[in-house]
Amino acid sequence: MSEAPESTVPEPDLDEDSAGIPTDDDYLGEPGPPLDHHAPFFVGFVGGLGVLVAIWFAMQIQAIGSTLMLIVVSLFLAAGLDPAVRYFERRGMRRSYAVFTVILVVIAALALFLVAIVPVIADQIRSLTDNVPEWLDQLQRNRQVQRLDDEYDIIDKIQKYVTNGDFAGAIFGGALGVGLAVLGALFNGFIVTVLTLYFLASLQTTKSAIYRLAPASRRDRVSRLGNRVVRSVGGYVSGAFIVAMCAGISSLIFLFVVGLSQYAVALAFVVALLDVIPMIGATIGAVIVTAIAFAEDWKIGLACAIFYIIYQQVENYVIYPRVMSKSVDVPGAVTVIAALVGAALFGVVGALLAIPTAASVLMLTREVWVRRQDTR
Repeated sequence: MSEAPESTVPEPDLDEDSAGIPTDDDYLGEPGPPLDHHAPFFVGFVGGLGVLVAIWFAMQIQAIGSTLMLIVVSLFLAAGLDPAVRYFERRGMRRSYAVFTVILVVIAALALFLVAIVPVIADQIRSLTDNVPEWLDQLQRNRQVQRLDDEYDIIDKIQKYVTNGDFAGAIFGGALGVGLAVLGALFNGFIVTVLTLYFLASLQTTKSAIYRLAPASRRDRVSRLGNRVVRSVGGYVSGAFIVAMCAGISSLIFLFVVGLSQYAVALAFVVALLDVIPMIGATIGAVIVTAIAFAEDWKIGLACAIFYIIYQQVENYVIYPRVMSKSVDVPGAVTVIAALVGAALFGVVGALLAIPTAASVLMLTREVWVRRQDTR
């Protein structure tokens, strides 16, 4: 058996000091053993760095939370307008022309609202504010209310608070606060409008870019699931708008018939706006209108109470199921829980976005998790 040939690699010729340590300047020493990644110090140090990075990242997200909320709202509104774009596409119109048409319709609707509706609402709100002292006087003539007022002097305090000119200022923190609140609302509305139109114009491009992040083997299924989520969100937003319009128009007609024509437009707008909020919005709007009607005339108030009790049953069991049947499929308990959690986390906006989000999560759970479990 032949011996293995000796290595021909020349060893470096190093000078050694008295301790046997090489003194060549090019020699950097022998590499030591690798770090023990399971050592307690290493695990604790890396874990601590991870926690600090996560906290820093969460703080940055919280700092831009209001901006992210505007982006999310704009995305939901763009998804809600997408069915209108697809409607024009089905009629043979190109995507770019369909988006342009929908954008023109939205801008025209906003312009008509600002020009025609806002002055009427402002006048009627001013009329409501002017009549508050008279309604307080009527309440003061009630025996039970008069007894409480004699003891606590409630009516006079409320009347002075409303009529001294500082009512709105006290609510918003003074005249400067009112101006800043109005400017902030206008600025946020402008940003949401611009972002909505931008997302609507680039919705297909944005979806395609997101879908390309998935592996090629799963890209088709991811794109199909994503398109279904967008259609579900768009259907819910469009359906909520239709339901709110039904509530507003029916309230407008009823208030003109019942004798509250001087406040009809403002109150109908309030009902339509609040009806978008799940679960409690319609009830809040009905309570506001009924309370004002009772202050005007108890017969009108009673008629409003009866009307809204009947209308809410029609909306809950006829209008809402028919409008939402093709967009979202969420059990009643999940709807309530989602709306409560969304309102607790993000207020009114969270309540608005909770139901389509819950519908999307349920759909993804059924199509991905449950189907995978069924194949095992």
